[in-house]
Amino acid sequence: METLGSREVYANQWMVVREDAIGRADGTTGIYGVVDKPDFALVIPMDGERLRLVEQFRYPLGMRRWEFPQGTAPERADADPLVLAERELREETGLRAGKLVLLGMLDVAPGMSSQRGRVFLATDLREGFHEREHEEQDMRSAWFPRAEFEAMIARGEITDAQSIAAYTLLLLHEHAQP
Repeated sequence: METLGSREVYANQWMVVREDAIGRADGTTGIYGVVDKPDFALVIPMDGERLRLVEQFRYPLGMRRWEFPQGTAPERADADPLVLAERELREETGLRAGKLVLLGMLDVAPGMSSQRGRVFLATDLREGFHEREHEEQDMRSAWFPRAEFEAMIARGEITDAQSIAAYTLLLLHEHAQP
């Protein structure tokens, strides 16, 4: 596929929506809509058999959802993934990690978005005060036993695709350990 042209349709401090004119291998043309968002960091805070989650109102869904701490840098800025992970963990939970390990990469919705995310495991945790952004003021944070986290997924209480995929990366990481 070849990009023949591109135009910005909409932009705000979190994303840009663009429309690309494309040329296909068979010579036909078309249009592709893309949502450009900066890369994000997702952090799995783990203390023994406990996982720390955050719950917030997700406006597009119209409901509150539990998920792992995650986010992007302000104003669509590029940020070092490790620094971003530390920031999101501190901002949303107040936790500081003595150790952060990169578990892998996730593509959010590659059929419509350029956004990618790195998943980190945070251990050796210290409690502190959260530093939430204005949009996160209603956020809650709590520890859950791993068995309860898995049960919440099975019951449909945790549906955030990035959190579920990140947990899979954690399981693969643990499986690979001697």
